[in-house]
Amino acid sequence: MKEKIEKILKEKTGEEVKVEKAPLGYGDYATNIALLLGKKEKKDSREVAEEIKKSIKSPLFEKVEEKNGFLNFFLSLEALRDEFFEVLKKEKDYGKEKCKKIVVIDYSSPNIAKSFGIGHLRSTIIGHSLYKIYQFLGWKAVGINHLGDWGTQYGKLLYQIKKEGKDPEKLSIRELEDLYIRFHKEAEKDPKMEEEGRRWFSLLEKGDKEAKRIWEVCREKSLVEFEKIYRDLEVKIDYCLGESFYEGKLEEVIKEAKEKKVAKESKGAFIIEFENMPPAMILKSDRSTTYLTRDLAAAKYRLKRFSPDLFIYEVGADQILHLKQLFSAVEKLGWADKERFVHVPHGMFRLKEGKFSTRKGRTVHLEDVLSMAKEKAEKIIENSSTARDISLEEKKKLAKIVGIGAVKYNDLKRHHKRDVLFDWDQILSLKGDSGPYLQYTCVRCKSIIKKAKEVRSEIKDLNSEERKIVKRIIQFKETVELAAETFSPNIIAEYAFKLAKEFNSFYDTYPILGNAKRVAVTKAVLIILENSLNLLTISVPEKM
Repeated sequence: MKEKIEKILKEKTGEEVKVEKAPLGYGDYATNIALLLGKKEKKDSREVAEEIKKSIKSPLFEKVEEKNGFLNFFLSLEALRDEFFEVLKKEKDYGKEKCKKIVVIDYSSPNIAKSFGIGHLRSTIIGHSLYKIYQFLGWKAVGINHLGDWGTQYGKLLYQIKKEGKDPEKLSIRELEDLYIRFHKEAEKDPKMEEEGRRWFSLLEKGDKEAKRIWEVCREKSLVEFEKIYRDLEVKIDYCLGESFYEGKLEEVIKEAKEKKVAKESKGAFIIEFENMPPAMILKSDRSTTYLTRDLAAAKYRLKRFSPDLFIYEVGADQILHLKQLFSAVEKLGWADKERFVHVPHGMFRLKEGKFSTRKGRTVHLEDVLSMAKEKAEKIIENSSTARDISLEEKKKLAKIVGIGAVKYNDLKRHHKRDVLFDWDQILSLKGDSGPYLQYTCVRCKSIIKKAKEVRSEIKDLNSEERKIVKRIIQFKETVELAAETFSPNIIAEYAFKLAKEFNSFYDTYPILGNAKRVAVTKAVLIILENSLNLLTISVPEKM
């Protein structure tokens, strides 16, 4: 719709025109072209608007109004009907685009030898939602789980395992996490332990058999544990390429940085200097590598392997400086323009006493959150008057869909940059602006359509409430595009909630069964809500 209006206006004015969604009560779309032309031609913008308005004759518009120098466009019934029929015709494919571009998305990236914490929920589901959004818009999306499985922290863990004489084969993930916490508590009293941690990581980097054996056991146990979480979240990431994957590629990166004079020696280490940013180290004085070295190796590998048009790093806001340094270093090395790289920084889950910290023992395990969400949903189902109509297996399946949907939506409805104060009641919310509310609306629509038996594409007229819902329905395409452009799945969540709320109000006001037009509207609402929830990686049950 916007493109059609922009094309008409360009033909009439000869200017590139930007059309936006109009504020409430000012039509469907609006443009300030008359203000711009008035300034350029030294004319009254209202007169310019009136001239443009008179020259526009199109079946797209019911009317075009001038207000304060703005042109406001009201879509005609015919335009609404044509787009509405596209929804019914294309169903799950409505809004899909074709595109030859490639996007690589780095997301989730938990650390091995630690339980999957609530802190990694945000990167995992925001990243996966962006993956689905870009895929929906026709991009070839490549998801990468940049597993945190290398670095000094694993030297510390190896040291503690050996110090306490533990058999890594017999340790659970939570026991490994406890060992890591103990190391830091003891290191506060004995700082020499930090040196031991660095020594063990140096052994690991040099390929020491015992260090590598223990590390491999910890890594394998972690992958099994993570896979359970990903199954629950319905997240499948294309490639799991941890930091250790790039170990054999680091020397090449360091050599190239030296040869191109991008890296310089400083106190026995090698650093890269930047404008308006502190320098970053790629090789320590003890010849061990850093996060930046490994991230540079990853960027080089991804450029060569996938040739992406866009890189998205869905990583916490605490990594803003590091990623700015990374993108600038990539450009300095001549590998790619840093404009191809985007950091989508998510805010942190925080406790009242401060940020989460595994080393301080302040964490909430995601497994516990998901279990509690399922239990809460199961209790509600059990107390429902219709619970006797479904089997125990169906109740458990439904509780999983509803409970986990609630946890996901509670996060995705927020802008990714916002910090979140961890609150059990909030994260497990099943009412109001929640995942279960949208799921319930979908199930309600399914029930109506099933009872109606037939859905006909029939719209001869629309009352004000019907028109409002149809207009909301056809905003789906631009909503998805805006979510992609701004890397913000919350835009889709907000849109879906508004549509569900408007439909439920409509349902409470007007009889639907026996009215072909309203059944068709119900079907379109279901299509758009299911498409929206799919992009948010939230499933819809058959009954509720």
